[in-house]
Amino acid sequence: MKIRINNNDTFITANLNESETAKSFASMLPININLDDYGQTSKISKLEERLDENDSIDGFAPKAGDIVYFAPLGNIAFFYKNSEFSDSLIKLGEIDGDVKALRDVERIKARIELAEQAPNSLLSKLKNKELQEDE
Repeated sequence: MKIRINNNDTFITANLNESETAKSFASMLPININLDDYGQTSKISKLEERLDENDSIDGFAPKAGDIVYFAPLGNIAFFYKNSEFSDSLIKLGEIDGDVKALRDVERIKARIELAEQAPNSLLSKLKNKELQEDE
């Protein structure tokens, strides 16, 4: 599933995996959350609802671009730097491309939505402009 993160019209796209936890996160979308810096490795936010944790929590060492769920606290994290192994992480997906937009600010006020839910995409703006020009 493709998602996008909107921070003041700066867009980051990502792909969620097929895990039950990722599907549980996708079912919450769209959401507006504040992502705060954590340990100079990631941006995190506590979700209002806990995600389905039926996936085994084997843990892993997240890399820059990984989207993870920290099960004990119910946090979602977007990593912009590689980090150490944690046995409490469930990988939800990966960010497409550069993670610079996450790294360069202390706090992000983000709207996260499924890509197909995004009403103001550049493509729809262009289509609307073309329609107006044809009239």
